Amino acid sequence: MKKNNLKAWLYLLPALVFIGFFMIYPLIDVVVYSLEEGFNSVSQTSFGFGFYNFSYVLHDSYFLQAVKNTFILVIITVPVSTVLALLISVGLSSIKKFREWFQTIYFLPYVTNTLAVGMVFMILFKKTEYSEGLMNMLLRWVGLSAVDFMEGPYWAKMFVMCFYTIWIVLPFKILVLTSSLASVNDEYYKAAKLDGASGSKIFFRITLPAISPMIFYLVITGFIGAFKAYSDAVALFGTNLNAAGMNTMVGYVYDMLYGEGGGYPSYAAAAALILFAIVLTITVINLSVSRRRPSL
Repeated sequence: MKKNNLKAWLYLLPALVFIGFFMIYPLIDVVVYSLEEGFNSVSQTSFGFGFYNFSYVLHDSYFLQAVKNTFILVIITVPVSTVLALLISVGLSSIKKFREWFQTIYFLPYVTNTLAVGMVFMILFKKTEYSEGLMNMLLRWVGLSAVDFMEGPYWAKMFVMCFYTIWIVLPFKILVLTSSLASVNDEYYKAAKLDGASGSKIFFRITLPAISPMIFYLVITGFIGAFKAYSDAVALFGTNLNAAGMNTMVGYVYDMLYGEGGGYPSYAAAAALILFAIVLTITVINLSVSRRRPSL
């Protein structure tokens, strides 16, 4: 028995070394950096340990703006993209002709480069000296005034950011939910139809409970992905996100490390740990809720 245990640990050793070197050690290093006060990145020295870095970050207006942007992005994009993906997936599952063709169209944004999609959205929304953008043309067509979506009011820029994020994440969710719907046992639907159940009753009593594990999975991963948003904002508003007022928490960490005012790994580490704590808390809450999911 001991020999078998030793063999099992030997098999696991490469993975454990990999996890320790690339996950556990960096996490410990980030914690140490976050507690080092007055850290000098040139001399690699500090004058003490404490929680000053956390206090500085939590009182930094740029960080607070990044937290606000990130939470708005999470609160809007995760539920909207999940509901839209569910509706589209149900629609795709109910048709037979051209189903594969429609699935391919919906999946295209997922395999398209993020920055390329960002350029397309800039063309759609950005006002130039030659054009007001396609979206403003549509607004004027229905009798509304043009809006500077890319450099105008905060709500307009946030609308573009949310629209873009939903567009990017929608294909993966459609793919997962379409596959999940295809795996539901047809016997449940046949029995429900024999009992004279309506379409809405079948959806809420059979379909939703059957695919609820996948829905909770998409919600959890959606929250995590939205909190890690950064490349989306860069694709739309450029690298100087603080000037645009559209920075995210990950963008703040990057700026503290490599931005124009960067070179502060201690502040970046503190911000990263705050982000980690928020994501961990929301994930735990989502997992606890998912255990109470309805069953068939």
